[in-house]
Order: sequence, then structure tokens, then C-alpha cells
Amino acid sequence: MTDATLVDLQSLKSRLPELADAYRSARPFPHIVVDDVLYGDAFTRAAKEFPPMGDPFWKGYLHVNETKYGNTQPDTWGPTLNAVAREFVSPAFLGFLEELTGITNLLPDWSMDGGGLHQTLRGGHLNVHADFTTHHVKENWSRRVNILLYLNEEWREEWGGQLELWDTEMTAAQARVQPAGNRMLVFTTTADSFHGHPDALNCPEDVARCSMALYYFTEEASPVRKATNYRARPEETGIKRAAIAIDRSAVDLYDRAKRKLGISDDQVSGILERVNKLRRPKK
Repeated sequence: MTDATLVDLQSLKSRLPELADAYRSARPFPHIVVDDVLYGDAFTRAAKEFPPMGDPFWKGYLHVNETKYGNTQPDTWGPTLNAVAREFVSPAFLGFLEELTGITNLLPDWSMDGGGLHQTLRGGHLNVHADFTTHHVKENWSRRVNILLYLNEEWREEWGGQLELWDTEMTAAQARVQPAGNRMLVFTTTADSFHGHPDALNCPEDVARCSMALYYFTEEASPVRKATNYRARPEETGIKRAAIAIDRSAVDLYDRAKRKLGISDDQVSGILERVNKLRRPKK
């Protein structure tokens, strides 16, 4: 597929001067929120194709700092979702991202290292964090840009799940993004671009917070490797702070093992799911 038929790239490009100015001046770090990214019928099809909770290709990211599920295998997605992802890695969309962000020579990642489809269920959360900084296989690839496309046809404000964007000193959330359907967030990824939705979701049991995440890289001679850096909010207790810090260290050890030993997320997903079931409160 060479021409965009699902992503309304023409509209995005027509607004580039305005969007680029807003992106680069945004606080606490460069970002932009854009609505109606997919054509209306394309979004409806994509949302309906989103895999159900029981789909066998979900793998759990289930530990102290996050409780969500991911699917990094586009070949298992419905045709519309797969085609949307292909448009997001196309040369035309890369050109738009480079002009928007001011970052040249961006490389897309069809392997979906940490990306792909994400869902978070009732009670789930994602603590505030800065993302891992280099690709786990192509270690000279430095992570530079994230895009998140929200895929719920309905998401009510009282369900929570707003993505918080925090300042570098972790003193306050300076922006919040409601995960409304067909809304895209683009932001520059750095060692201190802290973001997350740390409070437990309050959505119905049969509803999940749904999104597609794609990450873009540049090739560097010697990029600095940092694992996902989870951080506590100012109001959090000493016990919770300790738990976040211990889990952050465990994630760093896993990140190192994943790179050196070739351990896959699939290998640990089942273990984490069983542990998570044991610690869930009994109903």
C-alpha cells in the first residue's frame, strides 16, 4: 500500500505549520494531540476489529508498575488495523513526522518492540515513566518519537485513563490527554519525558482501554541504553515509593537479560499472568 487510504494524511499535512509550532512549544515536553486521524469509516472498522479480551495473542505486562496487555504481531490483527499500522510506517507518514517533530532520518519499527496494540482492563494502571531508550535488537537505534492512537468507540471521563504528562522533576502533571477514540498523541521520547496513567481504571468489566502504539528511532553510533524508568508521584507513600523503585530495578535487570540472552516477552508473559492472578483480591 503506497497511498494513504485510512489515515487522513492530507488533512494532517495541510495543518503542518500550525501543528509543528504547537508541538515544539508544548510543555512539559514536545507533543501534540490530534483528533480524527483516521477517516470516519476506517476508524469504525479499526475499533470493531480490536481483539477481544480473551484473544490468545495478548501477552501480559503485569507487575507493580503496570498492568496491561500487548499484541506485537500485526499479522494476527484484523485487516484494517494492520493496514493502519502500515500507513503509520509508510514513507509519506514518516515525512510528516519528521516535519512535525524536527527530527530527521526517522526509522519505523515493524517489529513493534514494546509497541503494537495495547489494552488495559478495569483496575489496570501504568505508573508514570520514561520509556526505554534503545531498541532491544537493533541496539544502535535510539528511540525518538512515540505515537499513540486511541481506539475505543466510547470512553467516558469517569472511567479514568487520562494520560498524564509530567515535568522532568516529577513535581506535577502539566498536561492530561483523554483517550478519546480516533485521537492521536505524538511526543518526543527522551530520558525524562515522563508519562503514564497511574490510577486504576474504573471502566466496566467488559470494557478495556484500547490503543495502538508505534515507536520511531534514529540510528546512532553509541546511544545510551536506559530501561523504562518508573517514578513515584509526590503524594505517594514511602511503601509505594519503595515498591516502585524495587520493581524499576527488576525491570532494568530484565531489560539487560532480554538484550544479552535473547529472552522474549512471550516467555515471561505467562509467568507474570499467573503471579498477577494470585495477587488479585478475591471477589
